[in-house]
Amino acid sequence: MRTLVRFAIFFPVAFLLQLAAFTYAQSANSGTISGTITDPSGAVVPGATVTIDNPVSQYSRTAITDRSGQYRFPNLPFNPYHLTVAKTGFASAVQDVDVRSVVAIHASIALQVGSASSTVTVEAGGDLIENDPTFHTDVDRDLFIKVPLESQSSTLSSLVTLTTPGVAADSNGLFHGLGDHASNSFSIDGQSITDQQSKVFSNQLPANAVQSMEVISGAPPAEYGGKTSLVIAATTRSGQGIMKPTGQIDASYGSFGSATAGFDLSYGRKNWGNFLEADGLDTGRFLDGPEFVVFHSKGNLLNIFDRVDYSFNPKDSLHLNLNYSRSWFQTPNAYDNLNVQNVVSGGTSANPIFANVGDTDQRSKIGTFNVSPTYTRVISNNAVLNFGAWVRKDLYNYYPSGNPLADLGPPSLQTSSISQNRTLLNTAVHSDLSYSKGINNIKIGAQYGQTFLRENDYLGVVDSTYNAPCVDVNGNPLPGYANQSACDGVVSFPNPAYLSVLGPYDLTRSGTEYAYFGHTDVKELGLYIEDQIKAGNWNFNLGLREDVYNGLTAANQTEPRLGIAYNVKPSSTVLSVSYARTLETPFNENLVLSSSGCSNAVLAPLLLCTPGVSGILHPGYRNEFHASLQQAFGRHAVVSGEYIWKYTHNAFDFSVLGNTPITFPIDWHNSKIPGYAIRAEVPVVRGFSAYFVTSSVAARFFPPQVAGAGATVGQTGLPFRIDHDEKFNQTTHLQYTLSHASVLSGLWGGFNWRYDSGLVAGNAPCYGTTDPNSPCLSTSTTLNGQPAIAMVTATGIPLTADQEFQAGFMCNGARATPTNPLPAVCLASQFGSSLISVPAPNTGDNDKNPQRIAPRNLFDASLGKDNIFHKERYKLDLNLTAINFTNKYALYNFLSTFSGTHYVTPRAVTAKVVLNF
Repeated sequence: MRTLVRFAIFFPVAFLLQLAAFTYAQSANSGTISGTITDPSGAVVPGATVTIDNPVSQYSRTAITDRSGQYRFPNLPFNPYHLTVAKTGFASAVQDVDVRSVVAIHASIALQVGSASSTVTVEAGGDLIENDPTFHTDVDRDLFIKVPLESQSSTLSSLVTLTTPGVAADSNGLFHGLGDHASNSFSIDGQSITDQQSKVFSNQLPANAVQSMEVISGAPPAEYGGKTSLVIAATTRSGQGIMKPTGQIDASYGSFGSATAGFDLSYGRKNWGNFLEADGLDTGRFLDGPEFVVFHSKGNLLNIFDRVDYSFNPKDSLHLNLNYSRSWFQTPNAYDNLNVQNVVSGGTSANPIFANVGDTDQRSKIGTFNVSPTYTRVISNNAVLNFGAWVRKDLYNYYPSGNPLADLGPPSLQTSSISQNRTLLNTAVHSDLSYSKGINNIKIGAQYGQTFLRENDYLGVVDSTYNAPCVDVNGNPLPGYANQSACDGVVSFPNPAYLSVLGPYDLTRSGTEYAYFGHTDVKELGLYIEDQIKAGNWNFNLGLREDVYNGLTAANQTEPRLGIAYNVKPSSTVLSVSYARTLETPFNENLVLSSSGCSNAVLAPLLLCTPGVSGILHPGYRNEFHASLQQAFGRHAVVSGEYIWKYTHNAFDFSVLGNTPITFPIDWHNSKIPGYAIRAEVPVVRGFSAYFVTSSVAARFFPPQVAGAGATVGQTGLPFRIDHDEKFNQTTHLQYTLSHASVLSGLWGGFNWRYDSGLVAGNAPCYGTTDPNSPCLSTSTTLNGQPAIAMVTATGIPLTADQEFQAGFMCNGARATPTNPLPAVCLASQFGSSLISVPAPNTGDNDKNPQRIAPRNLFDASLGKDNIFHKERYKLDLNLTAINFTNKYALYNFLSTFSGTHYVTPRAVTAKVVLNF
């Protein structure tokens, strides 16, 4: 306080203006740097250029000091920054500033008289490394606007997948962080979103609204709870301090008839700011389809995002996020979904009539709205209080075909026509107190949230042989017949497996739909305290969290979070270790159905319920350990890597009811997830920059299934790899911007190379009969006394010709086509696939050598020219993006338990024009 008083007396005007810096509202994921620039006599220096940048994330901003020598950078993502001050007649000054709290940092600098080319280092430090125990990846907007993104409808997911090590790519914008099934959460300006963000579940925040991201893959700090395998802390764009309206209008058109249009506008003053963004998409390929040829995959998307910052006085301010998104899309068809043959009359007779009932035509609509205000109170120069709340709702609607009998799919996929109206409403209040002084950076917080789940499902059987009252003399189910009393005992006999409870809901026998309604309210309380202590070269993250969960079941967990980092400054090396204990909560999507469906006589057979498996899913707990290393090589490269080991008791996965959106969580006994993640970065050097991310993360799950609807694999009790396990993947990104040539200035190019070794494809047939953990037992047979493979799934269901074609199966050199299947049995020595890696005979193992999608290399590129007419104000940009420009024919997955079969995007070329003002 004495220092502040002396400073106020010596610089009265500067002091008052520094207090005004606190009037800037900001998010819980961002901080502020402000200060006064003076000359050697203490007089203020107006018109000085102050620049901050982070060479790794490529975040860079510039401010000009005002008449009082003041500069200010609000809404800064938490990161270390390099601050440079330049003014004609003075020597440049440089200072390193580490932003780790919402408490504002004051960096006032006194310039020395001299030439502008000389540099005075106020505080030395490695620009490329962070002395932080938590392994993470920083990505700023300046980087990701030039990274070619695979998905136009899930740009945020694509960005995380392509920039972050430890992420396995899946279809439809889904990504699996560090061996877990989508156990990821987003923290948007401090608002926690732990529900799934894949585009088949919800609508994401548009990437155009994001300024910067910190993707945490290390042990999560105590402030993060819920789904913490991967935490994406995003800071949105703000209009605060932007005195002149600034923004852009853009439009694009490309392959599959994909068209986009959007705009954004930033505008503000010293005490308020507004950022508004809106964009739309219409495309012929919204979701990844089960065929490489695209059909019945249309969709559209609308996003509106508004961020408002307002200061009431020097101590009180408000931050408000508003978001609405709406998407509509078709479920892509396979060839098996065309010209569906089903019962058209005589469904209860002995001889029903079959005919073409049309193509499958299933669609979905998702509406998402979000309101999130945060009030900030500056208590002192060292303490800031935030209090916030939010309401976020997903309204999911799934529509079956106009003729529900057209929803009939292959036996391994869909036997029921289903419609759904499901809502997921999150409400929460949260508060945190940040205190930063000396070596301590303390944060204490609490959050109470309530999630309201409402599940309305309507379904009816559309497979005339699924629950047939009668069977033939060989026990094969027969279509027709109203009930078992109609079996004549000559050609038809009562079916011993017939379930009379399903009879009224058999649409092929004039039944009606069954209506199911499930609901629950999930209450969650989180309390935490954490302190980041910097002592010399040491950095300690100490935290403790308490989570209380009360939904269909109750649990609580005390969770220590610890991290230690040491900066070896002479070699620019940071060594760190960290540990976290976390409470693992069930996924909310169709949670009630999964927990109670097996006690429902109608749903139990459709959900493949298994005797002895508990219904209600219980929260689990996890212990995770991380060891990491950062190494800088001069000022031109930095490499970061970590080793991961996670053990989870009650490990969550997903299963699915046929080829439908009824996707529900299940719970295995435990999982063990070891692996490593590496990131190498080359900051901008003469216009060139690059990064390389790679990882190998196992996803080893251990039976038995302990909760949720029907079990799928692992009945031997031995470990198995879940269908998102991937041995190895990497992304290499290269980027170059030409700035020194007058005519070609602003020309830039970006290039991605993505390699995936392939997800597990456990339903692909293979040969192996002796190992109890072999995935090939049910597909193994003999042909003329020789080892052979039956063309069935791992559960013994025959594959269709199209499914064999989708997998690239071949027998003795002959390939399956959508209408011509392979022989029902193929010699193991003659069986192969162009799209799936099938273990050699007797080498398959569910844990050590499962079937996998074949490795693939995908290449994307973008080329652009900024400000093509070299204007000062209205600048026109043009760019061209090519996704999978080699048109690689490859799969994401095959008959995945979670999501079925999907191909990667065929070659897609898009041209975009942007007007900046």
